Amino acid sequence: MYKLILVEDEEEVREGIASRIDWNAHGFEVVDQAENGREAAELIDRLQPDVVVTDIQMPFMNGLQLAEWIRSHHPGTKIIILTGYDEFEYAQRAIKLQIDEYLLKPFSAAELVEVLSKVRTAIEAEIAEKENIHLLSEHYRKSLPLLREQFLSSLVSRRLRLAEINEKCAEFGLSFAGNHFLSSVIRLDHIRGTAGDDPGGRLSLRDTGDRNLQLFAVLNVAEESCRKHQLGRVFIHRDDAVLLTHSVSGGGSDLLEATLEMLEEIRSNVQRYLRMTVTAGTGTVRTSPAQFYDSLDEAVQALDYRLLLGNNRVIWIEDVESRNERMPVFDELTEQAFIRTIKLGTVQELRGMLDELFGGFDDSRASAREYQIFLLEIVTSLMRVAKETGTETNELFGQGLLALADVRHFNNMAEARDWIAEVCLRLMDKIAQERQSSYRQLIDEAKEFIKAHYGESDMSVGRVCQHLHISTGYFSSIFKKETKTTFVAYLLHIRLEAAKEMLRSTELKAFEIAERIGFSDPNYFSFCFRKKYGLSPKEYKNEARGG
Repeated sequence: MYKLILVEDEEEVREGIASRIDWNAHGFEVVDQAENGREAAELIDRLQPDVVVTDIQMPFMNGLQLAEWIRSHHPGTKIIILTGYDEFEYAQRAIKLQIDEYLLKPFSAAELVEVLSKVRTAIEAEIAEKENIHLLSEHYRKSLPLLREQFLSSLVSRRLRLAEINEKCAEFGLSFAGNHFLSSVIRLDHIRGTAGDDPGGRLSLRDTGDRNLQLFAVLNVAEESCRKHQLGRVFIHRDDAVLLTHSVSGGGSDLLEATLEMLEEIRSNVQRYLRMTVTAGTGTVRTSPAQFYDSLDEAVQALDYRLLLGNNRVIWIEDVESRNERMPVFDELTEQAFIRTIKLGTVQELRGMLDELFGGFDDSRASAREYQIFLLEIVTSLMRVAKETGTETNELFGQGLLALADVRHFNNMAEARDWIAEVCLRLMDKIAQERQSSYRQLIDEAKEFIKAHYGESDMSVGRVCQHLHISTGYFSSIFKKETKTTFVAYLLHIRLEAAKEMLRSTELKAFEIAERIGFSDPNYFSFCFRKKYGLSPKEYKNEARGG
């Protein structure tokens, strides 16, 4: 059912059109009616109709002015113009405005239905073009491998939130379930040989010099091993093949052993079948898929040891570097995500963030000092947010801040995590309260400004926002949320209430009152007054004074 607004200044004509058509039978619903272009513009903004049927000759804003406004603000809305034979010059202008259909007066119900049918066909054609499910599905199916590869690349090139990872995995048909996660990198070794190195004298893949083709061949070999062992997923990232493995059962050491064995198999098969060599680097086992990023960073570091150990081998980072500690990293990106959660996130998002931050402690062999540094980094971020939002640190932390000088205050990291969670929740509540208070203060200031300047004809949401130094979009959303009405409706209410008071207490004429309350057109003032109160200004004045 398509939404339609009917605009006609003569009530009898408007009601006649509305009653002569079985709108539902033809796929339309008349969601509202308007007496003039200005009223219609407000309805269109609010109701977002698919079609507007409008007369040309109307007060305050005629049909072509309305059409011009619609084309500027709602270009997708269909417009049907009702016009007479003596309004041909209007019809010429309508063509320039790309009016969808026009109907000459007088017209029959059948003629209007025919025009509506054309418009409905046009709407359905546009929808079919944009929402062809078959074409979209086919395009998505073809694009899915690329989208999946892009997601996997993002998984190892930046830190993603666990909730986002789970959402994308479900969307792309991936699974990284389990308790242990490991990243490895397979890199082509530089080839210095020639075609003569091949005993058969055949042109081999290594002789082509096309590294993209060579990398793709390595990827195929790696994928075959992954399928054979039902372990991991391999993809091309930048100029390497990246292998992500994870385990649902067993310990981290089991996953590491299985991964290293499979990498050795891949290395051997590349040398045997492709007559090339690769070197693989492997990071440390992590406890969350969000930490594939950290594990990959270690795997790349492991590859640097080719300079010492040589090519054509598998290198595990802990074989070449002493890793006495595997602390969760609280780097700049992590801190930004943490602060965003505090300021704008939900309680559920906070819990997910803390799970990621503290999850790495399960396998950590860090010292008490490293624990302390990690906690203080988090507390420092919280103090920064508290300062930005005007929250007292003593109110936020209590005596716990001093206790962090000695991590022995906590029996274990679970207690430290719980304490951090309590502080975060207090800060989130404080920020929410301050934000609500700020909203109320902003709206109060706006209302005061409106009441002080409603009599000026150029009063607008832009002027209010200029006074408050905020954007119109931000203000409009807050104003509607706090007052349950729009700025235009509120301004009109203030003006008309002022008009009522002047009508009751002064001898001013209607046109004088209209000018004093900001209406440049006294006829439009009378129209709005009657529409709101059911009486004309003169009738209201007589009734208020007992006349």
